[in-house]
Amino acid sequence: MPRTDRLALAAAAVTVLLWASAFVGIRAAAEDLTAGPLALGRLLVASLVLTLVVLWRGEAGLPERRDLPAIALCGVVWFGLYNVALNQGERSVDAGTAAMLVNLGPLLIALLAGAVLGEGFPRALLLGCAVAFAGTVVIGAGSTASRHADLAGVALCVGAAVAYAVGVTLQKPLLARTSALRITWLACLTGTVVLLPFSAVLVRETGDADAGALAWTVYLGIFPTAVAFTTWAFALGRTTAGRMGATTYLVPPLAVLLGWLLLDEVPATIALAGGALCLAGVALARRGSGPPAAAGTAAAATSPVAAARSAPPAAS
Repeated sequence: MPRTDRLALAAAAVTVLLWASAFVGIRAAAEDLTAGPLALGRLLVASLVLTLVVLWRGEAGLPERRDLPAIALCGVVWFGLYNVALNQGERSVDAGTAAMLVNLGPLLIALLAGAVLGEGFPRALLLGCAVAFAGTVVIGAGSTASRHADLAGVALCVGAAVAYAVGVTLQKPLLARTSALRITWLACLTGTVVLLPFSAVLVRETGDADAGALAWTVYLGIFPTAVAFTTWAFALGRTTAGRMGATTYLVPPLAVLLGWLLLDEVPATIALAGGALCLAGVALARRGSGPPAAAGTAAAATSPVAAARSAPPAAS
């Protein structure tokens, strides 16, 4: 396997692990912070971290003008609406079930990528997605067997899945012209601006929150947002959106495991079988995956940080 492919695989693994931990972090922080303020706090931390990295790497310039609307919309939908919907949904849905519901996203990504991005509908991808999604349903069934899942919470998690799929579909073509770091930074800033109306409530709630909730908010901003969204974009630039989306089917079993270890949300035995199905589905969906149809300038990078800087955008 070429070095760049190995780095992309490692970046995808980092993303999956950190996103799985986010479901646990949200559940923990939600005891003291409501949905909007928590999302804003997370994005403020992420924006600060990304801005420092962008300045250090000399990437503070804007991309090509034609890409700005798509980046802004990605920021509004994926960084803004997604986070608020997921935070509110997890107030009444446990971490494992929320991860399962959000993983409607990869199915939607596969469909949107095939129809909008011209990636087609590879049989292995669709079959793998179906198997992996069956695994997430099994996990969800096991998780909700001992917990009541509020209908509104379920609907919000499904809405987050739609925002996730739209965000990925918007992001994928941009990576051929603009670096992963720059796209993540600008989208995160946009999401932060959109959520600024929650500022006053954030100040009030952080004043009353315990140290644990604040620590989780900082963690969410640095790792599942600043780091994981950048490694995601790095990996996405090196494969199809459909196959990349399929890797996130590993998130629910990891979220269930982390919820068990950190929040004492004990999974049902059947959830273990669901996790095995997720693993099998991801392996099938990614079988035979080759280089992306259009890796763009980002394909020349040799590491996630370099990729963030590479892509001397034909457009920048």
